[in-house]
Amino acid sequence: MFFAEPPNTRLPQKIRAFALDPGLPSLASLAGGKRQVTDQPCLALPSEMLAAAPHLPAFWPECRITPWSPGQPPLPLALPLGAEALAGAERLIRFTPGPWGSIRLGQKAPMVAIIQAAAPDPIAAALASPPPEGARAAAPRIMARLAAARLGGPSGLPDPGGIALGMAAHGMVVLLDPCDSAQRPAAKHARDAAQASGLPIRCFRDPFAAPDSAPLWPESEGPFDPWSLLDGAAILHGASRPLALLALAAGVALADGPLAGAKAADVYARLIAATRAADPFRCAPCKLEEALDLLALWRRQAAENRRIAACLGVQGWKRERVGLLLASAGPAPQFSSAPDQAIATAQARGGAALVWAARAKPGFMAKAAAVRVPVVFLEDGFLRSAGIGAAFRPGGSFVLDHQGPHYDPAQPSDLETLLNGAEFPEALRARAAELRHTILARGLTKYNLTGAAPVIAAPPGKQRILVPGQVEDDASVLKGGGGMDNLALLRAVRAAAPDAFLIYKPHPDVEAGFRRGRIAAQDLAGLADHVAVETPMAGLFAQVDAVQCLTSLTGFEALLRGLPVTLWGQPFYAGWGLTEDRGPAFPAARRRRLDLDSLVAGALILYPRYIDPVTQLPCPVEVFLERLAAPEHWPLAPGGRWRAAQGWFRRQAAGLLGRY
Repeated sequence: MFFAEPPNTRLPQKIRAFALDPGLPSLASLAGGKRQVTDQPCLALPSEMLAAAPHLPAFWPECRITPWSPGQPPLPLALPLGAEALAGAERLIRFTPGPWGSIRLGQKAPMVAIIQAAAPDPIAAALASPPPEGARAAAPRIMARLAAARLGGPSGLPDPGGIALGMAAHGMVVLLDPCDSAQRPAAKHARDAAQASGLPIRCFRDPFAAPDSAPLWPESEGPFDPWSLLDGAAILHGASRPLALLALAAGVALADGPLAGAKAADVYARLIAATRAADPFRCAPCKLEEALDLLALWRRQAAENRRIAACLGVQGWKRERVGLLLASAGPAPQFSSAPDQAIATAQARGGAALVWAARAKPGFMAKAAAVRVPVVFLEDGFLRSAGIGAAFRPGGSFVLDHQGPHYDPAQPSDLETLLNGAEFPEALRARAAELRHTILARGLTKYNLTGAAPVIAAPPGKQRILVPGQVEDDASVLKGGGGMDNLALLRAVRAAAPDAFLIYKPHPDVEAGFRRGRIAAQDLAGLADHVAVETPMAGLFAQVDAVQCLTSLTGFEALLRGLPVTLWGQPFYAGWGLTEDRGPAFPAARRRRLDLDSLVAGALILYPRYIDPVTQLPCPVEVFLERLAAPEHWPLAPGGRWRAAQGWFRRQAAGLLGRY
C-alpha cells in the first residue's frame, strides 16, 4: 500500500478512482442494520487507503473488500501497524511489512509482503504460532534472499558496507544505542555486557530508532543501514527486535533480547507462515519470493537514484516520467536547462549530474570532471512505449549508464561492460528466452505503432532484405554509423546484394515529419524495390529474409525473430558473434561471443529500467510488456496533439517534394 512514512501519519488523500466487486455488500444495506449474506467474509479497509493502493484487496483474496470510513457501520477492519484505529470496528486486523520491509519511492512506500494477525502485534503473534513444515523448509531460502538483497531496513539510510566503516567481516562486537531514554537501564546492561567481552566494540545508533531521537551515548555513530552494521558484526548487544530479525537472517549472533539463542530457521518459518504477498501491478496474490525480488529491484534503483542530484537536457514533457524513474527516499533531483547550474547543484549536494545522453556536450563533461561531479547518461530503453517520442508520447523504459552512452563505440559503457563480463546463469537465460517468445507472440517493437502490414510483391525466389532508415542526426548514427547516411546505406546494401529485393522502411520519426533523414524519390529509384511507408515494423519481419542496417534497433529486433542481420555500423548488439559486421572493427572489449539469450538478458533485463504507466512504479520487464499490449496506457503528453498536427503539415510538404 502507499502512505507517507512514518506510518502513523494521516492516511493519504484520494489520488485515483478504484473499482470494487459489484457483488460486495453495499454500505446502504449495512446501514440498515441487516447484513447481506455472502459466500465470503467481508473485510473493510479505509476508503482513502484503497484509493491510494488498489492492489490492497489482493492480500485478502478470500474476503470481499469494501471501503469504510469513520461513522459507518462496524465491520471487520484491516489497518497497518501504527495507523490510528477507527472507532466502531467489529474486529481489527493489524498488518506490517515486518522484516521484509518497504522501499520508499518519493511519497510512496509500497507494501508487497505483510505479516498480519488479529492482534496488536502481528510479529509477536506470528512468533508464538507453530510453523508448518512447508514454511520450515522454505526458511533458509527466504533468509538467504533477504540477506542477498539487503532488505528490511528503513528506507534511505546510508549503506556504505562494513569495510567502509572500518570493520572486518563479522569481526566486531556491535553495541546498539536505542536512542530512547526510557530504555536506558536495558541499554546500560547491554553496554556493560559488551565491555565485559574484552573484544573491540563499535557503538552505533539502532537503525530502527526514531530519526529525530537523541543518542544515549556521544560515541554512537550513524544511523547507517542495518546491513552495513551486520557486515562487520560478530555479535550484537542491545539490538531492537527489527534489527534482531535481520541479524538472524544474516547469521549474526544476538547477545541479548527475546530472540537471543533462537534458531533462525524456526523464527523465519513462523514469519513466513503468517506472511501474505501481493503483486501491485496485477492486483493479485503472489509468492513471497516474487515480492522479495520486487523489493530488491526497488532497493537497487532507489539507492542509485539517491546519488543523482541534478538532471540536464530532459525536455519538459518527459520530466514527470523521469521524476518517477528517479524516485527515492532522498530529495528529488533538480531539473535544469543550464549546464553550469546542473553542475553547481550536483556539486553543492555532493551527488551526480544526470544528462540526456544526446545532449551531453563536450564542454559539459569537461566542466563536470574539473569539479569532480560524476555524470550519468540517460537514454530511452530498447522497448520504449506505444508511440514515438517525437510526437510527445512518454516512454516507460530508460537506461542509466555511468560510463558512457551505449551507442558510442569509441568509449566503454555499462552495457558493454555487462555483456563482456557478466555471468548469465541458466535461470536468467531461460527468463530471457521466455521474454523473446512473449515479444514475438505480441509483435512488440520499440514503438509498437499500429497499422496494417503491407503486401510485399517480391518476385518468387528473390531474397527480400529489409533496410530500415534512421534519423540521420541521431546520436547513434553520428557516433556509430561510420559516416554513412540512409542513402549511403541503401547504396551499400544494393552493391552487396544486387539481385535482392530491397524493402526500405523510413524511420517513424522521419515519416512523422519531426526529424531529418528523408530520401528523394529519384534517389530511391534503382535502389529500393519497395518503400514501406506508414507501416508498423512488426508486420514486415514475417515477410523478409534478412535485415541490413546501420545502428538501427530494428537489427536487434530482427535477431529476436531469428533473422540474419548484417550491420554497416556499430550498435550495442554488434561484435558479439550474432551479426555479420561490415562496419569498422571493434576493440578487444567485444571479442566475447554471446548466445542470443545472454544478449537479451543483458539488454532487456539487467541493463534497462521500466516504469509501469498504471501504478507509476518501477516494474519488471514482464509487466512492462503487458502494458505495451494496451495502448490506452500510453496517452499523449501535454502538447502532443499540437505536435501531431505539426508533423502532419511537414509530411504533406515532404510528399509534395517527393521525399520519403
